[in-house]
Amino acid sequence: MSVTDKIAARLPRVMDRGERPPVVAAVRLHGVITPQSSPVARNTISLQNVESAINRAFDNERLIAVALLINSPGGAPTQSALIAERIRELATKKHVPVLAFCEDVAASGGYWLACAGDEIYAHGTSLVGSIGVVSAGFGLNGLLDKAGVERRVYTAGENKVRLDPFQAEKPEDVEWLKGLHADLHEQFKAWVTERRGAKLSQDADLFSGEVWTGSKAQELGLIDGIGTIRTVIAKRFPDAELTIAEPRRPLLAKLGLTGASTRSGDLVAQVLASVEERARWSRFGL
Repeated sequence: MSVTDKIAARLPRVMDRGERPPVVAAVRLHGVITPQSSPVARNTISLQNVESAINRAFDNERLIAVALLINSPGGAPTQSALIAERIRELATKKHVPVLAFCEDVAASGGYWLACAGDEIYAHGTSLVGSIGVVSAGFGLNGLLDKAGVERRVYTAGENKVRLDPFQAEKPEDVEWLKGLHADLHEQFKAWVTERRGAKLSQDADLFSGEVWTGSKAQELGLIDGIGTIRTVIAKRFPDAELTIAEPRRPLLAKLGLTGASTRSGDLVAQVLASVEERARWSRFGL
């Protein structure tokens, strides 16, 4: 076949591109929200590891909508806010609607992400909400005493070391932490109110940190309806092609192998992170 024939053979395919179906691009947001990823943990969400997928989803020339597939028990509030703000930034720039779909769990930071959607859907059995703030730690000062180990910390600034797990808890430090929680809680409530507006019910427990099933969440105005990505997209955009944008991960990361993971100190930190991740999921029976 000549060069001319080869070019001619390709022309119909080039011309047919204008007839290709519109696209709904879906982004998976699965896992605990944390700035620190770990090869031991199942999945983690941070702006760093999902931004490439978000950018690709919004960069399709045939795009008519973006779907968020959310399955997260929450985590770091700042990462939740950064990801949600990036999604809203691109949605405004591209002038496309964003539909969020809650899977097993969209709680705490997971629900923060869901509120980046113009519409939110969930399965009737999904667990949704947990609009609150929590932090946890351990008190290990008694363990040091039993081991005969003396803790030595030197600081400049009387408030430099608060809630040190190796020192006795101080009431004033607890009050300081509660103040931080209250501030973050107000920002969380403001975000939900901004995004959901008049759809929200006036239930007194709405911002109490309670979790509800998808069916109850719809009654409270936390979601717009019961449905899955397949059913909703088929109804709303029957001619659309559904694509999934996955975060790009280096080969070593896929295998759970990194230079840091070979160091004993980092390995301990990763194991502890995995335990914390497991605890977050177990709160919801998962």
